Amino acid sequence: MEYYAHKRESGELQTVKAHLESVARLAEQNSVDMMKQLAYAVGYAHDIGKYAIAFQNRLDSSNEKYEHSACGAIEYAKQNINFIAATMLEYCIAGHHTGIPDGGTAADGAHSDVTLHARLKRGENYVGKADYSAYKSEIELVNPDGGQMIEEVTAGCDVARKDSTEAIERFAFFTRYLFSCLTDADYLDTERFCRPETDRRLFADFARAKRAVDDLLGSFSADTELQKARGRLQRQALCNAAANSRISILNMPTGSGKTLCSIQLALDKIIASGGKKKRIIYVIPYTSIIEQTANTFEKIFGGSEKCLDVLQHHSNFVYDGDGENRTTDEKLKKACENWDAPLVITTSVQFFESLYDYKGSGLRKLHNTADSIIIFDEIHMLPVNMLQPCLRGIGYITKYLNSEAIFLSATMPNFSGLLDRYVPDCMVSDLIPDKSDFKHFCKCRYINLGKTDYDSVLERAMQYDSSLIIVNRRADARALYGKISGKKYHLSTYMTPSDRTKTIAEIREALDNNEKVTVVSTSLIEAGVDFDFKAVFRELAGLDSILQSGGRCNREGKYDVGDVYIFDTDAKLSADMGIRVDIARQMLSNYHDISSPECVREYYERLYGFKNNVIERNSIAKDSVGIDGIPFRSYAERFEFISDYTVALAVNNCDEADELLKRLETGDYSVKRKLQKYSVSLRKYEFDGALKSGLVKEYDSGVFVLANNEYYSDFVGLELDKGCDIIF
Repeated sequence: MEYYAHKRESGELQTVKAHLESVARLAEQNSVDMMKQLAYAVGYAHDIGKYAIAFQNRLDSSNEKYEHSACGAIEYAKQNINFIAATMLEYCIAGHHTGIPDGGTAADGAHSDVTLHARLKRGENYVGKADYSAYKSEIELVNPDGGQMIEEVTAGCDVARKDSTEAIERFAFFTRYLFSCLTDADYLDTERFCRPETDRRLFADFARAKRAVDDLLGSFSADTELQKARGRLQRQALCNAAANSRISILNMPTGSGKTLCSIQLALDKIIASGGKKKRIIYVIPYTSIIEQTANTFEKIFGGSEKCLDVLQHHSNFVYDGDGENRTTDEKLKKACENWDAPLVITTSVQFFESLYDYKGSGLRKLHNTADSIIIFDEIHMLPVNMLQPCLRGIGYITKYLNSEAIFLSATMPNFSGLLDRYVPDCMVSDLIPDKSDFKHFCKCRYINLGKTDYDSVLERAMQYDSSLIIVNRRADARALYGKISGKKYHLSTYMTPSDRTKTIAEIREALDNNEKVTVVSTSLIEAGVDFDFKAVFRELAGLDSILQSGGRCNREGKYDVGDVYIFDTDAKLSADMGIRVDIARQMLSNYHDISSPECVREYYERLYGFKNNVIERNSIAKDSVGIDGIPFRSYAERFEFISDYTVALAVNNCDEADELLKRLETGDYSVKRKLQKYSVSLRKYEFDGALKSGLVKEYDSGVFVLANNEYYSDFVGLELDKGCDIIF
């Protein structure tokens, strides 16, 4: 009889053999050279369970339960091949629908557990309609030896030891990567059969893109000493980029043009690779600061002289599929699934949580981080507790997947010790070894006010034509805003992304018109928002935050010197912020110039030293019992790049938000993503309090909406404490 894998709505059928052969070829194409044999093998075996009568009956609308996905894993468990290669294949095949499972132990029961060991045991009893042995009459399993991959996993490690962290970390990385090659191939082949009209092709002309960036940089004036120094730093970076390194450090002062310099570097590397490098991935810390960079790239590479299709993949951006760009939008929306695009702009959360996911929906992107130039903007903002998995991930991608990384920051930590510890032989190069031009960007002086109160800070700020006050807490920002007279603005994450974007545009216009203006903000303004104030007031925080705040002061050198005031209040701090503040306070006492490289280096040495135990224990190997007992799913579910659990609360404060909510009420759930533009993220305890107080309306679709718009202001955002009967 014929055995089938898929059935189109029109009734046409795809045979299992055709599907296996196609997925094997696609998985092999997805893979780097040293994994190709394994990729072909995993693709060829992943669906052999569909040879069972039980599955064939399901194609004819049977509701019979049958777990076909584990069958290939069961067969590989019987093969006489290398244990490391076999175990990797078992994880990937068993999880290709539900995600890579926890390995578990040999003691796991077949019926009570969802671990790899349990799923292998369940399959041992397949008989009758669940007998899939007919596959043997059509295909022969490939027995890969694993070759170089096995050598890399075991290099310098004693795999016989159950606590071999290095071996387990490497094995886990290669398993996720192989899983990515498989799941993307499986999805694409299924799509090509069931929806053959789908077009995913995107446009890329890297040579034209390079000319566009060169022309833009060439159009800038080079009259002042600062402008000349900016040009020299950028040329120095380009000159040193030829060095044979996998990670390049682009440590440039605020206002020196890191963004354009980094994209120029990336395009140079793409072109020099002769087609071996396929894409640029631009990783930005948070959605609140991503829009400026995305808009810059859209202007350079889009328009009538389009060079590249730019993929934005973050929660503040939605591809509508409307208007004249409908076809391209549909392709870009598809590309969000696997990052098969020439230029990807995404967030650190999206990048790293995808890298350590266990599900196919997240891991499909991983294989397309290969053959890439990956730019990490504001790299200093990596959470300290996540440094081990983040640096390991970057190190493995650049070491094994033919990619290069560029680290950007004006307050660059020294990662060399951590990289040596977690990814030896990583080859790191400094693109700006000569820092003599940094002095031209010292456009402000740092003045420590010591202990004071917000009223005194505000009184001093009002003496300047333009001033920015940055505080640590949103409640304090709102309170300060209420006390300011004259033209004023407020920024915080209690405002919807839509309102923040409008406010930023208004602030920029006021500054450009030289209006007297005072802005109060939380830390979201410290990176990715190019403002130029005469004075900045920063509540005591980590040294990196203080110096990033300074980058908003006298940015263009309009004045002889700008003033950055650091002030200390008695405001309550989180444990992590308290540690950073204590170290920054010591730096203020020990250094006359807190912006000096020596001060920045000592700050991070103290911070990372204090947090060493936290950094060290965040490894998937910690709870593993050998490579067949790795907790892939459990680790992924605990992997939180941003530790605060938040709930999105939509605000119906404009016509578009109102229209989206009306569509939601009619059952159009496609608008849920678009509503993020009009939503505020609340910490769990804040959300619970608002829910208990009747301020939250829940839709059947799982969307939460602010029930009373009196608690939201376009100027300051959400004001949950506005009513005297609400206590937090």
